[in-house]
Amino acid sequence: MLPASSFLKVQCLRSPPLSWLQLFKPDSPGECEGQGLCGTVWDLRAPGVWLVCVGAVTMASQGQVVFWSTTMVIIILAAVIALIIGFGVSGKRSISVTALTSPGNIGQRGVLGCTFEPDIQMDSIAIRWAKAGVAGLVHEFKGGKDRLQEQDASFQGRTAVFAEQVIGGNASLELRDVQLSDAGTYRCSVTTAKGSGAAVLRYRTGAFSTPKVHVENSGSGDTLQCEAPRWFPRPTVHWTACSAAGEHLPHVANTSYELNAENITLKVVSLLHNITANATYTCVIENNIAKATGNVKVTDFSITRGTNLQLVSLQAESVSRSLPACHWMLLLPLYLLSI
Repeated sequence: MLPASSFLKVQCLRSPPLSWLQLFKPDSPGECEGQGLCGTVWDLRAPGVWLVCVGAVTMASQGQVVFWSTTMVIIILAAVIALIIGFGVSGKRSISVTALTSPGNIGQRGVLGCTFEPDIQMDSIAIRWAKAGVAGLVHEFKGGKDRLQEQDASFQGRTAVFAEQVIGGNASLELRDVQLSDAGTYRCSVTTAKGSGAAVLRYRTGAFSTPKVHVENSGSGDTLQCEAPRWFPRPTVHWTACSAAGEHLPHVANTSYELNAENITLKVVSLLHNITANATYTCVIENNIAKATGNVKVTDFSITRGTNLQLVSLQAESVSRSLPACHWMLLLPLYLLSI
């Protein structure tokens, strides 16, 4: 009889090594009685094979069974989890989200533009606006309602989405009372029943206004004055003067800047001296935020003027706008210009 300590290398003498499946057989009545053994290798049906009673055979076999059973359970669970995840994300995809922006004018209303693929299921639409460097959200709209529990204090009472246009794919954000500190990088994230997507935009803030151009009479001759009430950062000003034939005329201008009461924006005044008839004069004010023009056309009978404000393009996807020109008006008869 082999000692029980030899169970790690169980094999029958004068026979090939046995697999654990061969060894794991039910006890045979009457075999190994009184040995206190748990299992028996028996009925090997090979001539000259010794009968070996090893108590650890069953123990080793059960341990292997437990190991492989546990391994199979883990593999099956992993497969089930993978299927669940696969079914969960089926039908979801990335949707197109596009950001559009124009500079914000200090103290006025601004719009951070954002559009997405429309979805007729309003309850499934969620819009989140966030700003880099800000802990809370800028704005959240979900299930047809504003969700402002996580809104940052600096934006409270100043934001809104165009709720009636959301179902059509408009996720733009209205920002009231624009501040210099509102400048920065914003992220527009949209989730619908079709999927989700996001777009990033850079928002700039400043001050800009349309200039007014009119005639100032003085003893040294008639002068054109170009005045704009508020600009920031400090802009540059230049004039162009063209004759009726398209020739550039010489001109001399003086420009001054005056700090407004809020100690941020500047009032701009530029004077153009020695104007002549049958010419067009244009005052151009611009900085890195916007560009504005005011023009005056002097003819034999009248002086007409107009203004235009164009926001500087900040990125490939940008929005520019123009203010309507002023009404033409008769300022002075031409004979007064010759006095």
